[in-house]
Amino acid sequence: MTAERLRARLFARITAPLFAVGIGIAAGPATAVAETWDMPTPYPDTNLHTVVVRQFAEDVKAATGGKIQITVHSNGSLVRHPEIKRAVQSGQAQLGEVLISSWANEDPLYGLDSVPFLATDFTAAHKLYDVSKPYLEKKLERQRLKLLYSIPWPPQGLYVKDEIQSVEGLKGQKFRAYNPATTRIAELTGAVPVKIEAAEVAQAFGTGIVTAMITSAATGVDTKAWDFVKVYYDVQAWLPRNMVFVNAELWKGLDPATQKAVQDAAAKAEAAGWAEWEKKTADLNKTMADNGMKVLPPSDKLKDGLGAIGKTMTDEWMKAAGSDGEAIIAAFRK
Repeated sequence: MTAERLRARLFARITAPLFAVGIGIAAGPATAVAETWDMPTPYPDTNLHTVVVRQFAEDVKAATGGKIQITVHSNGSLVRHPEIKRAVQSGQAQLGEVLISSWANEDPLYGLDSVPFLATDFTAAHKLYDVSKPYLEKKLERQRLKLLYSIPWPPQGLYVKDEIQSVEGLKGQKFRAYNPATTRIAELTGAVPVKIEAAEVAQAFGTGIVTAMITSAATGVDTKAWDFVKVYYDVQAWLPRNMVFVNAELWKGLDPATQKAVQDAAAKAEAAGWAEWEKKTADLNKTMADNGMKVLPPSDKLKDGLGAIGKTMTDEWMKAAGSDGEAIIAAFRK
């Protein structure tokens, strides 16, 4: 099936129930529910985010008595990661999952969870999410999206081909940039930012397009990083989050009982995702070590250099986010 025909099929699926709501069909609330929701996600089936998504889909099906059946399209197979948010906004897909910080250039709020060394463990990251969630929900509502849940990645570490002792060791390296925060880190260290999605990491390292990156141990395991890079510094820079959202117009067309069923399934998915990633983090580091990678703590000099970058980027984020940013950081530090 061509991409054009697929998009047309997806658009028909969402517009049919929305049209029914708009003309006020009186057959009851079930008429406002799409039979099948398509859900594009960026990650492979082995990734915990996708595992959680698939369980969420099963829970929604059970809780709605089969009224809503979610078809999960993993690993960018239906819509590429950079296009997922727009696809859900426009109705090409009913719901989707994205890395929040990928849209930080659109609004500073989306980059909050990737400010380096602001929230560096699961407890702090959850507090940052709690204080910023009302702002995130309002932002998404203005963009025709309804937040369902958000879960983190493990703390981010530094991957390099050879050991380095300070941030100066990154100067001139081709640095994988997957969001504005990683692009800014590259700029501040003198590295060269190269935009690469998770699915392209192994090929990018193998061909020399990139030589260093900051990302989670989960991505390291997903991509079998030991095949192309040998050193991992467990710097615990930040815990970026993904978010799962649904088209807001579709959501408004659901009856209250169905909305509650979906929200309950989303709350279960969110709790499971946070708990499971925290449990898996140590195992992921061990998997990389068992496969021959050097899993190392950063030297004091490297840690101090990265900490200075974090302070600079926190100040920059607060300035860009204005009064909302100041309120969020004040609540987080309280």
